[in-house]
Amino acid sequence: MDGPMVTEVNLHDLRITDPLIGKYQQLVREVTIPHQWEALNDRIAEVPPSHAIENFRIAANRAKGEFYGTVFQDSDVAKWLEAVAWSLCQTPNPELEKTADDLIDLIAAAQCGDGYLNTYFTVKAPGERWSNLSECHELYCAGHLIEAGIAFFRATGKRRLLDVACRLADHIAVVFGPERYQLLQGYDAHPEIELALTRLYEVTQERRYLTLANYFVEQRGTEPHFYDIEYEKRSGHRKSLATPWVVKDKAYSQAHLPVSEQRTATGHAVRFVYLMTGVAHLARLNQNEQLRQACRRLWQNMVQRQIYITGGIGSQSTGEAFSSDYDLPNDTMYSESCASIGLMMFARRMLEMEADGRYADVMERALYNTVLGSIALDGRHFFYVNPLEVHPKSLRSNRIYSHVTPVRQPWFGCACCPPNIARLFTSIGHYIYTPRSDALYVNLYIGNSLALPVGEHTLRLRISGNYPWEDQVEIAVESEQPITHTLALRLPDWCGAPEARLNGEPVNCESRKGYLHIQRTWRPGDRVELLLPMKARRVYGHPQLRHLAGKVAIQRGPLVYCLEEADNGPELHNIWLDADSRFSLVEGKGLFARKILLQAEGFRLQHMLSEEAPLYHYDEVPGQRQPQRLTFIPWFSWANRGEGEMRIWINEW
Repeated sequence: MDGPMVTEVNLHDLRITDPLIGKYQQLVREVTIPHQWEALNDRIAEVPPSHAIENFRIAANRAKGEFYGTVFQDSDVAKWLEAVAWSLCQTPNPELEKTADDLIDLIAAAQCGDGYLNTYFTVKAPGERWSNLSECHELYCAGHLIEAGIAFFRATGKRRLLDVACRLADHIAVVFGPERYQLLQGYDAHPEIELALTRLYEVTQERRYLTLANYFVEQRGTEPHFYDIEYEKRSGHRKSLATPWVVKDKAYSQAHLPVSEQRTATGHAVRFVYLMTGVAHLARLNQNEQLRQACRRLWQNMVQRQIYITGGIGSQSTGEAFSSDYDLPNDTMYSESCASIGLMMFARRMLEMEADGRYADVMERALYNTVLGSIALDGRHFFYVNPLEVHPKSLRSNRIYSHVTPVRQPWFGCACCPPNIARLFTSIGHYIYTPRSDALYVNLYIGNSLALPVGEHTLRLRISGNYPWEDQVEIAVESEQPITHTLALRLPDWCGAPEARLNGEPVNCESRKGYLHIQRTWRPGDRVELLLPMKARRVYGHPQLRHLAGKVAIQRGPLVYCLEEADNGPELHNIWLDADSRFSLVEGKGLFARKILLQAEGFRLQHMLSEEAPLYHYDEVPGQRQPQRLTFIPWFSWANRGEGEMRIWINEW
């Protein structure tokens, strides 16, 4: 498993210039981050109270009151801080940095003398620390705090939050471990600490953090089972208490078997991808072949049998979880925003472990569909659940849809998604490239400029174009001196006939694991032109996907398209697409300015039935075919024009 050294792009040396992703990054920076700060401080009247900042004030003895919110409320603050940190790399903002510094001082004041830090237990249950890891997310919150400390140190050079994170990690290392003097031999039911500790090791080079991360991964799912032991201690003589379902359903938190023995993506989707992100990172750092094979096996099960066309995962609302192979309903699905963000995180670590374009293909699918769609164009409203089909009237009357909303919401009682969305967009530069000692892998064609150390020199690149609307991408070398290196350019799986030119001369587009490798001495002014033809393509489901029988979806480039009521009228289930109709590209206007829409000929099954008409009809279809020109919009932009029907998979005739 030994291979080239992998590094991380320094976000100070990267500038996003992309017309689409750059706009979203600016939106997050200028609107979303301030909006979320107001929400965390309970200053927005129409949103559910967060109390997250107030919880820290109470824990730090700067205010009186009771803890309020979910047991993992601290994590919202940590993710917001991480988003701020990465944002400061792009655009310095002294006022925002001062706000973050003050918040960090508050967090430091809330930390206990032994390093422990969790406002729920400090304020509400100080005698119950580390007694209910199966339900209470202590290590999950710690992991997000550690990641925020790393980000703020990377962004500003300030160690205040990093020192808090190290003290917390040191405390955890005292409590958890295999030695008899340690309090617990267990792990959190919501993975996150595993990835955080591996990252903390990379920043501090303290081996104990990597050892602790490895311990949490190796301990997971072993017998006798930690959840059972923990519950026995907690319940004591109260045998009449029902065993919590999290303890009984161990697969829900991927604790049913040791990680190296698991075969199927299962349980809570966010927990799964968070765990596997940490496992993949750990496998690379420790050169652990057994864990690497587990990552590959579980990735393959997920993407071959349990992923939506939009890059969404988690098909059922019960447990926000995976279901079984090929069970992917369109209207009752869950597909949490955090799950697709976690999927991108997992894909990134797999790319670092083994440079294979199939991971970047999935990462791109999740980004340009579910992740983009999870935030409104105003930057202040968000989706928690991301369905592929919506019928608003049914949502109001049928409880099977109780988790689905037809429009994005300003905040949530469980607000894990909004700050996660913010930190993803501000750190997107970490996903564009995978810098390896043998090559620079370009995973995403997001417009940007990059300065990357290569040996004793600096490789300077600029990626430009109007991706994903237009199919031409240019990569210009702007280094000050010749540099010998390899550029590995991803050839997307949706593109059947890519073309490339180097300084105007054709290049053989032979793919090696999904990438075109160009090795040469790059000189100032060198240019690679990549043509990735984007035709509107019909996508059909695997025969075992019963919800897609007789239906088709439309994709152009990485974007999945949908029908929306605002363009096509109600009763979208009565619309059919002709099997031989051609698609035309339409320049969007107004809300869809600078976006490409698609149009094609289809028909509507038009009926004129009265309310007294029978529910079922013998021998003939009720209604007649009425030709209709159909308008398809990029799915990520639906629900920005008010409430209405939407669907991706439509009938084909």
